[in-house]
Amino acid sequence: MRTANKHRKIIQAAIHVFAKKGFFNARISDIAKAAKVADGTIYLYFNNKYDILISLFEEEITTLIQSANDSLKTTTDPRKKLEIFALQHLSLLENQRELAEVLQVEIRQSNIFQNGYRNQRFAEYLDIISTIVQEGQEQGLFRIDVNLNLMKRIFFGALDESSRLWILSAEHDLSIVETARQICDIVLSGITRRVYPRPVHIVAGSMSMISK
Repeated sequence: MRTANKHRKIIQAAIHVFAKKGFFNARISDIAKAAKVADGTIYLYFNNKYDILISLFEEEITTLIQSANDSLKTTTDPRKKLEIFALQHLSLLENQRELAEVLQVEIRQSNIFQNGYRNQRFAEYLDIISTIVQEGQEQGLFRIDVNLNLMKRIFFGALDESSRLWILSAEHDLSIVETARQICDIVLSGITRRVYPRPVHIVAGSMSMISK
């Protein structure tokens, strides 16, 4: 088996094991068994379990970035782009449930982001949102006073919390599509630039003509 294929096979096995057993309860031997490789083979590619989790995170976020950028090319409307981003992000819950569980639950519990790891790829993922909002500002669609750094965290925070609740709850009030739509509607109602009509001054002559 080629090195790249075996590396990917281990990552896929880790996603399954972490989702099923939890990161802390999972063992290297569990991942090796799921990947159908010897335990020692794991250490040819990764130093330890944390190294697997970080690699998993970076690779999957890279895939999300590429997918998002490809999907966003289909429109120039920033409002539509926010909807596309939201729907793609939440669609992981239906299309790749185990991956969504690892990204939403296990990575948080592992505290890898609090141990000196710089999550550059995740920052790039969030920057897709701020880029969309900036495009809307440049097109005169969104309020110019909206802070881009704050906005990307507000938008992603709503998606992130909705994803977390979807995973932890057995019952759901809304579908994935409706959840994405409502989050976008709420956000857009706050950042859309309001264009007010100029006041109309009616002169005396006009008033007399109207009254006739």
